[in-house]
Amino acid sequence: MNGPKDRTATVAADDDGIRLDRWFRRHHPALGHGALEKLLRTGWVRLDGKRAKAGDRVAAGQVIRLPPPGLLAEGEKAQHETAAPKPVRPAMDGSRLKDLILYRDDVVIVLNKPSGLATQGGSGLTEHIDGMLDALMFERKQRPRLVHRLDRDTSGVLVIARTPSAAAALAESLRHRDASKIYWALTRGVPQKLRGTIRLALAKEGGHGPHGRDERMVAKDAGEDAKRAVTDYAVIDRAAADFAWVAARPVTGRTHQIRVHLAELGTPIVGDFKYGGTDARPRGEIEDRLHLHARSIDIAHPSGGRLRVTAPLPPHMMHTWSLLGFDPDLQTNPFGAARTR
Repeated sequence: MNGPKDRTATVAADDDGIRLDRWFRRHHPALGHGALEKLLRTGWVRLDGKRAKAGDRVAAGQVIRLPPPGLLAEGEKAQHETAAPKPVRPAMDGSRLKDLILYRDDVVIVLNKPSGLATQGGSGLTEHIDGMLDALMFERKQRPRLVHRLDRDTSGVLVIARTPSAAAALAESLRHRDASKIYWALTRGVPQKLRGTIRLALAKEGGHGPHGRDERMVAKDAGEDAKRAVTDYAVIDRAAADFAWVAARPVTGRTHQIRVHLAELGTPIVGDFKYGGTDARPRGEIEDRLHLHARSIDIAHPSGGRLRVTAPLPPHMMHTWSLLGFDPDLQTNPFGAARTR
């Protein structure tokens, strides 16, 4: 296969230690994971002249053999043509935010955030929870405020404070881990250990393109640029070896923590193409959307006692649970009481 059209790239110091598929995602973001796997299987992509796998770690100074421009372009075109279109969610105004309320009292409101609605504004975002909070003032003159956030495509329990003192108290509880947040996820494949604790430090990996978009988190050895991250998990049910219903409890609160940790186990969350690539694709009638839901929270209430709220699954996950024969109303906490970092 060697010939005059062969091209190579040398791994730079900034890329030392990352996976080979992440090197391609960083330097050739238009190349899909499936296309890369095919190029690796057929030997068009090699590491120091040897066949390699997508999960192999690269080291500074190593030489990556690249396919001819024509083959690389074909892979990029295939990724563009097969990319699943993002689901269209109806626009939401502030008045409809009230329909999402799960719990409300004098100082706290808890919403069931839908998948696809951002918690806060960002680049190109005009619709988000934070921009609609005026609709939840009710009898108070103060605007409610967020005390934590969820990823745009993650649904579920979102706590909002109605007073500054409540916001401070809730933030203090979250800071000192006097809270237990349990997420439900559907993974592609079943973890080898049915329950355990994932301890993998996470660091930010810069985004691609002129504006640095598509920033990702990557698992690294703990160090100056990586922060400690710990997630408890337990398999609640499974569908043969294809899918697992996993409960996850983040002990630390890093960006995309559960998504990265489950992907690192080799069982990415269904619909999480950011961290699972094509391995996150579902089957049959299961929707091509992120299957991650903030199921419940147990946190110290600012006025005393505990605030415990559970959120029903979003429609796409409810449909999946029905297809797989899982019980969406199951009331279970496989972890017991909250634990500290």
